[in-house]
Amino acid sequence: MKVKVPQVLWYGNTEMEIDFPNSWPIFFCPMKGGEKKRLGLKEMERAFSHPIGSPPIHELAIGKKEVAILFDDMARPTPVSQIVPFVLKELGQAGIKDDQVRFIAALGAHGAHTAVDFKKKLGGEVLDRFPVYNHHPFDFCTYLGKTSQGTPVSINRKVMACDLKIGIGCIVPHSFSGFGGGGKIILPGVAHMDSIAYNHGLIKTHPDCVGLGKIDGNIPRLDIEEATRMAGLDVKIDAILNLRGEITSLFVGDPILEHHEGIKLAKEVYATIPARDMDVVVVNAYSKANECAVAPFIGVPSLKEEGGDLVVIANEPAGQMVHYIFGEFGRCGEGGLRLPQPLSTKVKRLIVLAPFKDHAGACFFGKVPSILWAKTWEEVLELLREEWKEGAKVAVYPDGTVQYFPPTQPLPLEGGG
Repeated sequence: MKVKVPQVLWYGNTEMEIDFPNSWPIFFCPMKGGEKKRLGLKEMERAFSHPIGSPPIHELAIGKKEVAILFDDMARPTPVSQIVPFVLKELGQAGIKDDQVRFIAALGAHGAHTAVDFKKKLGGEVLDRFPVYNHHPFDFCTYLGKTSQGTPVSINRKVMACDLKIGIGCIVPHSFSGFGGGGKIILPGVAHMDSIAYNHGLIKTHPDCVGLGKIDGNIPRLDIEEATRMAGLDVKIDAILNLRGEITSLFVGDPILEHHEGIKLAKEVYATIPARDMDVVVVNAYSKANECAVAPFIGVPSLKEEGGDLVVIANEPAGQMVHYIFGEFGRCGEGGLRLPQPLSTKVKRLIVLAPFKDHAGACFFGKVPSILWAKTWEEVLELLREEWKEGAKVAVYPDGTVQYFPPTQPLPLEGGG
């Protein structure tokens, strides 16, 4: 049996065909909105002309002197280049000139980007017309005070110097904040490392309120929203995407209100019927291939209790994203916040399909006895055949980095398709 999964979003956006022995039962588990139709230009225009909870951007921009446009980085699938023209049109209507606008990559604790990355995200025209900067999480931030949770909020100095702040990102499931998007463009996006570390540290003191798709009572998320208000983010634009990385819905307006509205739809779009009691689970990392360590969150629950093989497809030419708060920096070094460790004992073998053995990036999986590396699907299949002969039940998640199981979704007995 053959199954197609999307791959290399930022490097051609193609598909990979994976095959299995005909005698193996295969359960294909896509997200509910994976095949939703791409949003048309008129529909995108309507989102900007009817913002949620705020005036249109062209009204907010009247009389403003400096405009900061924040955009999410290569660890998120947002096709920012398709959204920027609408933002620039709105600013143009208000008389804003090019020399009044700056773009800032909301990297959070991620590593700095190159012009090649910026071009993939923003398009060549933006780089020709405007300055584009990396956020610096270790310095050049303005202290604004503390949230009610005690988070010291320090935000990029150049962002705070602007009197109009616009964010562009997407809403996808997130293992800490429930769903990404919204105020995350501020915290962690353009916040100081101390702010990021404190906010992320709330996970330790409030472990039961976080998780994929968990929004109600999510303390780190509420903390982010409070910091967003303190920073004065004026407008947020959030996209919802399908399994081809295409925009299927767009929410524009007040950073908190538009996000809450977008989450209502996101809960349906990314919802996935899970498989259960599988011998082998294949999780494709597509939208966040450079953060493939989030893939086990959806893969592990589908393995049978006595354990099985977890296969992670991470065809990311650039390797894993540098993460200063989680990563290791030298044999004896580690980031400021440890990832959940170790990987579940249900994972008897972790097989990672990647263009090279990313030994340093492997630390993001937590403490794993060993990783079996493969560079082709043929190598993966050979490993599976050796272990399971002719009798494995297999689940395939086409993009485990954005899929999630709704809290009310019961696990079926035999698998989901």
